[in-house]
Order: sequence, then C-alpha cells, then structure tokens
Amino acid sequence: MTAPTLDLLAPVLVSRVATELSLNPQQVQRTLALFAEGATLPFIARYRKEVTGGLDEVQLRDVRERAEYLKEMEDRRAAILKSIEEQGKLDDALKATILAADTKQALEDLYLPFKPKRRTRAMIARERGLGPLAETLMQGAMDDAAMLAQAAGFVLPEVDGKPSEVPTPEAALQGARDILAEQIAEDAVVRGWVREVTRAKGVVKSSVLADKKSDDSKFKDYFEFSESLGTIPSHRMLAIRRGETEGELLWRIEAPVEEINARLFSEVGTGKKAVQQFTLVCADAYKRLLSPAIEVELRVELKTRADDEAITIFGRNLEQLLLASPAGEKKVIGLDPGFRTGVKVAVVSATGALVHTDTLYLHQEDRFAGAVRLMVERFTPELIAIGNGTASRETETLTKAALREMDAPRPQVVVVNEAGASVYSASDLARSEFPELDVSLRGAVSIARRLQDPLAELVKIDPKSIGVGQYQHDVNQTRLKQRLDDIVESCVNRVGVEINTASSALLGYVAGIGPSLAQSIVSLRDSKGGFKSRGDLKDVPRLGAKAFEQAAGFLRVRGGVHPLDASAVHPERYALVERMAKDLGVAVGELVGNEALVDRIALQQYVSDDVGMPTLRDIVAELKKPGRDPRAAFEPPAFREDIQKPSDLLPGMVLEGVVTNIVAFGVFVDIGVHQDGLVHVSQIADKFVKDPNDVVKVGMKVKVTVQSVDLPRSRIALSMRSDGGMGPRAGASVEGGTRRDVQQNNQQNSPQRGGARPAPGKPAAKPFVPTKGAVAPNGIRFK
Repeated sequence: MTAPTLDLLAPVLVSRVATELSLNPQQVQRTLALFAEGATLPFIARYRKEVTGGLDEVQLRDVRERAEYLKEMEDRRAAILKSIEEQGKLDDALKATILAADTKQALEDLYLPFKPKRRTRAMIARERGLGPLAETLMQGAMDDAAMLAQAAGFVLPEVDGKPSEVPTPEAALQGARDILAEQIAEDAVVRGWVREVTRAKGVVKSSVLADKKSDDSKFKDYFEFSESLGTIPSHRMLAIRRGETEGELLWRIEAPVEEINARLFSEVGTGKKAVQQFTLVCADAYKRLLSPAIEVELRVELKTRADDEAITIFGRNLEQLLLASPAGEKKVIGLDPGFRTGVKVAVVSATGALVHTDTLYLHQEDRFAGAVRLMVERFTPELIAIGNGTASRETETLTKAALREMDAPRPQVVVVNEAGASVYSASDLARSEFPELDVSLRGAVSIARRLQDPLAELVKIDPKSIGVGQYQHDVNQTRLKQRLDDIVESCVNRVGVEINTASSALLGYVAGIGPSLAQSIVSLRDSKGGFKSRGDLKDVPRLGAKAFEQAAGFLRVRGGVHPLDASAVHPERYALVERMAKDLGVAVGELVGNEALVDRIALQQYVSDDVGMPTLRDIVAELKKPGRDPRAAFEPPAFREDIQKPSDLLPGMVLEGVVTNIVAFGVFVDIGVHQDGLVHVSQIADKFVKDPNDVVKVGMKVKVTVQSVDLPRSRIALSMRSDGGMGPRAGASVEGGTRRDVQQNNQQNSPQRGGARPAPGKPAAKPFVPTKGAVAPNGIRFK
C-alpha cells in the first residue's frame, strides 16, 4: 500500500508557502486554486488580480514552485513514516522529529538508518553476533585492554573446515567498530553538522590529469585551482565541471578533516575509557562513510546552485532579447552574408511574406551594387537587415556604397544578430513554411523578419540556440527548458499576438493554446480566410471554453467585428466596457483610443464583487492606447564605417555598440568587428556594480572605450566608465567578478558564425594605457 499524497490546497502547505513568501494565506490559497483549475500564469497575472491580491508573474511562479516543492516533501514525509512504521520502529519521539523536519535533506537524514540498503560491514558484523560487543564498547566503561579481553569471548571457531568469520579478538573489535561507525554516520544530527562544517569551510580543488597538461588548454587556470566552496561563482564551477567532462580536470571538495574528527571524538568518545578504539571508530565513520556521502551531496548542491544561477542569467538575457524593439510592418531586404557561398538575399513584405530571393557575391562588386539598387527601386524597402556573422562588415560596406549612388529616400541599413538563424533554416517549421526554398535562403528570410519583429521570429528557434546563455548545455536540461519556456510564454503574452498573421510557433506560446491547438488555429485560418472576431476562435476544433478563456485576451484581431478585439481587454469584460460607453452616450468604437472620453469614466461606479480597481485601471489604460506594444521604440545602432575588423581598433577609441550577452563577470558588446568585446564588471560604471543586469540589458545601445586589443588571442577589452577605464578602478577585482572570470567564457558564448570570445583558461588582456612611445597590442606606436 502506498503512502497517501497531499493536495496542493492543503492548509499546511498554504500556511507554509504564505509564511515563507511573506504573503497572506488567502492570497496563496486562491492562487493555488486557480492553478488547480487549469489557469495559466500569464492569465492569472493579467486578468485575475483581484483574486490573487495583485501578485505579479514572479510572485505567482514562486507560489507555484514552492507549493510543488513542499507537496513533494510532505508526500515523502508520509512515505517515510509509513515505511518506518511497517518496520515496527516508529516511536513517538522519532515521529515527532520526522514531523518537525523542514527540508528534504533533513528527512532523508532521519530516514537513513531505516532505509533498505545493500549488505554493509555493520550488517555482517551483527550477523556474526558482534552487536553486544559494540554495545559494550559504546557504554565506555572498559579501557582498550579490557575491551580486547572482552572481545576474546566473541571469537568464532572454524566450521566444517571453513575459516573462522571472527578468528581473533582484534577481528571482533573491528566488527564492533564497524557497527558503531555506521551508527555514528547515520545519526541525523552528526550528518547535519558535518555537512554544515564542510559547506562553510570546505574548499573546491581542481587539478589537471597528467597527460592533459598543456599551455594551450582552455582550462589552464584550473590546473592547480582552489576556492571556497561557499563563495565559488557559478561560472567557475561550471567551467571546472566542463573540464572534468572533457577529460582534462579532476576536482574534489577538501573538508577540514582534523576539525571534523576532533569534534566527532568530542561528541562520541568523551568519557569513554577505550580511547584508542573510539579514535579508530570516529576516523572510520568519517573517512569511509560520512566523507564520501557528504561530498556527493555537496557536489550535487554545487551543481544545482551553479545551474540555478546560469539558468537565471540565460532566462534574463533571453527575455531582454525577445522583448527587443521591433521595426514593425516595414518592407525589408534581408542579407545573410557569406564569402564562398555568397550573400543570400530575401525580400519580405511589410507583413513578412517572401517576395524575392537572390544570391550575390562580394567579389563581384559591380553586380552586387547594381542588384542592390535594382531591388531597392523595385521593392521600395524601408530597411536592409544584414546578419552579423562572417562577411557582415564587408556586406554592409558594399551595400552602403551602393545606396550612396541613389537618390533619397534610401533604406536604412541595420546589422542584425543572426544567432540561431541557421538552426531555424534547417528546422521542420522552416521546411513547412518554405518547402521549395534552399536552406541558406531561409536564413535570409529569418534575418529580415527578425528585424521586423524579433519576438515573432525568435520563438521559432530553440532558445538554447539563440546564444545568450552561459554553459547552457552543461546545466540541468529539464529545468532549463522549463524556465526558458516560461520566459518565452511570458514575453509572447505580454506583447500579444495578431491571430491572423502569427505563425503556429508564436501561437503555441499563447496562454491556453499549445502546439496542437496552434496548428488547428492556423489550419482553420487558412481554410476560412482569417478570423473576423475573437469569437470565431470557438470554431477551432478541440478549443474548449477553458482554452478560450485563457487565450482570448492575448490574441488580437485587427479590423475585427468588435472594436475591442484589437485590444488586451478580455471578452469577459466587453459588457462592462459597453456599459461604460453607454453611460457616456457614445458607441464603444468612439471610446476606444479617445483619451478625453476615457478620462471621463468614473471608475468607482463600476467596482463589483469580481471587478476591482486593478482590472478597471487596466481596462482604462487599454482603452486609451489599445493594443499598445510594451517594447521600446526601434532605434538601430550606428557602427563606425571606418572600423571593420579588430585590427582597426586602437586603445582610447570611443565607439557605439550593442549588448549581446550578460554574464556574472561582465558584459559582451558587439562593436561591429565580427568579435564581441568584453566590458568587465569593474568597467561597467564609475560606481561599484555587483550585478551587470542592474545597469544594462541585452540589446541595449552603449558607448564604450577600447582599452586593449589582443589579436593573437582574439580579445577586445572595453570600458563603459566615463574615464575610459583609465582611472584607479581599472582592472580591479570586485565582488561578482575577477580577472579570472574573463577566462571562464566558452565556445557557447561565442557569437555564432565568426565571432569569438575568451575561452576558459585563457588569461584576459590587461588594460592598455596609450602613453607616449607605448606600443598597443595591435602594433600601433603612440607618439
């Protein structure tokens, strides 16, 4: 019979979640009830503020995740109690202790002595009748000599010519020590403090395998490395684990062994006369049983901690990238640069429809320029999007040169981050969208559309391929996927989706929809020529009332039957808005977008049991600016045309760039030279910065000063400080990042297709100060 499981709405869970998160129990209970009914997080955050007391998405996610953790813990507690009870070993004191345990680890520590296990040395000793000798030893009344004499009575004779299982008094004492060592090692209190002492004073140490020692290794800095277990940053821990996975490094946790053994003896051996025996028992309990088990636990804890931080960084960067400014419905020429295979060209309409493709070659400059001018004249694009991979700057230079030969107005040239475009090109979705199109040309379409609407295009790509993470292939993939899916879902629903133009990939992230219903929506849309109202969604096969409730507010129908269909006002509130309009003596269509009229609405008179001021304020904001986009206005960066490659850079140059990735130790910035530069955390601002995210975001335009350029190692050091990084804080080691951290970045953080960033084990370039007579890393001598 299995142990009973606990309901998520159980009072004990609700009360504890409320206490831990400093929330009202009623808020937690109502929130969990909504989740239990199948409500999605975006829907609850946007349309059920009165029910939850105004909890935002982060708080809602915390409530859900903490409740799920506590439910798992309570279910485990019930299973442990049932198991021990079935063994006939559950007394009132043990039960009370188990009921008081407040972590999964504490529960497992208490259960360990009763947990079914393989045959141990202590079990074998008990089978040989050495339990009473162990009890005598534990009583501590006999000294070492007396215990040896006592052990003589436990020696066993040979049986049927087989060797004795306990041939000598010392063998008997060894068995007794085995029993006591296991008892000590399985004591929950002992395990608890050994774990805490190791966690507080332990050191992570790594070393290189003898046959892997090389000056070129990206893990060189970890060949003889040590750092406190409690403070080692996640990126360094992940780098060490990567080195272990790749067969170059070994690592271990070094605990304060002498301190632990001394405390063990103090707690177990004090007052015992058999000092030698208890010294051996304590040493064996720690070395053979406690140390390996605690190290395994703490290695898992280190990985979990590092994973959590890496996943958080990845999620934050992804969110910023997805919410990057859209250029909007403008005709775009997309150019996917390449030397050998040529520059792939895709022209898309204002709605993203493909209208023309071509392939141009950079070495055929006249034909390239003529083709660009011809496409501009023929398709009248407002923008030209160029991927930022290999040959990007050469493509940009030729394109701008061609445009200079034309009369105004000319399209604006914008360099676009193309990370993941090749992944999309070869995907099933790309094949279904463009079955007849060559893979390489699909990438150009993606680049053009990415400029129009980054969110709509990036959702088609596995988030792990977008290139804004850190060691994303090394962290827990289940937790990473869940977190990234949550981020994408949040972004999509925050922006809203136009149902008549959205891809199935984008629709799949709308609250309550999912991939299967998204495909059904697209199929019905294609067959009937589009949706005229939100109500038409009810005609979609398998889209029931609950799915409609969750999704409707996030879907837009521009030019639809009802004027509110293009807004974020939920259909369940249409009657309320119609009442507002009627009270003002106007039609709903006249109210939408008319701020003067909307300001005349007396909100208080529309408050009811299920509609409070939070919802009313949201409705009014939406009526003033229906379908408003929360993303910032589009403003492309302007790279210097005379700076094409790293060798063009000089220390002291001030450039404009775009943040492409944020990690714990700094910020990577695209300055238009095929290779991102690093702004170390100490160079982000004039003041102390602990978390780079407090200052910058992915996609943000920044002004940087070149500190140094190391061409052989492909390193560009940048500064965002007002003094260009030449002041007293230059190169300083600060909390949150040190110069060692520069070396921890790896191939996963490299800009796709041609970019490069520092790899683990490679020392960072030191800041270069351009003084008289000095020679910069790129060979330039300053006068």
